[in-house]
Amino acid sequence: MDKLDTIFEMQSGLDGYITEQRNLQYTKEEWIMKRSLALISELAETLDEVNFKWWKNPRPVDGRALKEELVDILHFYIGMCIDAGMTAEELFQIYLAKNQENYDRQQGKSAKKGYEVKP
Repeated sequence: MDKLDTIFEMQSGLDGYITEQRNLQYTKEEWIMKRSLALISELAETLDEVNFKWWKNPRPVDGRALKEELVDILHFYIGMCIDAGMTAEELFQIYLAKNQENYDRQQGKSAKKGYEVKP
């Protein structure tokens, strides 16, 4: 089992445990909405870790806290993937295709125009 498969399996286990322990009953769509909001909250916490408030005196960035916030984002993102019926392999394959499309857009090779770098 590769690392992404392991992450998907662990997230599924955690989500199942929380759902059972808290007797939660939501539709897949409701779960995706809830996880989207949680992900936004974690993104805001990430911003706090990197001193985005230019009107406030900066403090040293706590690298460990920053990384933990990024992992929190991953928890909710992977949960949404699972809710959407996506497997680790499917995420990987879609990522590969989209990554290539993003390169193609930057290089003007895509059917979608407006992204290419102009000399």
